[in-house]
Amino acid sequence: MTVAFSPIAVVGRACVLPGALSPDALWQLVRDGADQLRAAPKGRWRCAPEDVLCAPDEDPANRSWSDRGGYVSGFEGLWDPTGFAVAPADLAGLDPLFHWALHCARAALADAGDKRRGTVDRSRVSAVFGNLGFPSSGMTRFAEAVWHGDTADLEPRDRFMSGGAAALVEEALGLAPGVMCLDTACASSLYAIKLACDQLRDGQVDLALAGAVNRADDLFIHVGFTALNAMSRSGQSRPFHADADGLVPAEGAGFVALKRLADARRDGDHIYGIIRGIGLSND
Repeated sequence: MTVAFSPIAVVGRACVLPGALSPDALWQLVRDGADQLRAAPKGRWRCAPEDVLCAPDEDPANRSWSDRGGYVSGFEGLWDPTGFAVAPADLAGLDPLFHWALHCARAALADAGDKRRGTVDRSRVSAVFGNLGFPSSGMTRFAEAVWHGDTADLEPRDRFMSGGAAALVEEALGLAPGVMCLDTACASSLYAIKLACDQLRDGQVDLALAGAVNRADDLFIHVGFTALNAMSRSGQSRPFHADADGLVPAEGAGFVALKRLADARRDGDHIYGIIRGIGLSND
């Protein structure tokens, strides 16, 4: 299905990605053709890799053919929990998925704000972002603690999946009611942009954040996609290549801030790009 609408301007952007904690850093990686795939960081799986990995020609039987993926590093030095409508103490201990979503949403808003006009009226700002419906590392630890009866240090919000991140972004940034996450698999960020454009077209909001975040439990992803025969046996990501043999998982977040093109021109915003239509499929 193809959807056309009055042009929408991209006026803000932010990202937290493997090897790139900003859009400029991402462009540098793309320009240089830098490969960011590597073995899972030590301790990430909380078990010995040799207990999980198996040869590509073996029956996996609850194991994985590869431990390679794209992993975010260095975000701790960038993260600033102050300035939200939620106390920093209430953000401590949350799964990094929440922090990445909050950081990117706030940074994209800041990038979209014309310093001469002050901040954007957030009562007219929405957010729609993809968040795959897989357990996060925090959710996995939460479940384990409940099973073992050790719930003293649990962070209750880690038990939520997509909706929890959306609710926190809405509260922490004071956005218009109705911030939401969605899961349409690999098309999640594209669907988020489409829905954000619809909100702008219909006049529901004046600025919309759209994008996606993913920090699913990495061991779950590797073992699960190996069981589905979807994990790359070679540990290489080669979409559309004749030798492509499956996916390599990665994590991160990316948001864009969108406005009606006429409004962006009126307000003198910096315009990174223009969306004139979106094509959708189910995956």
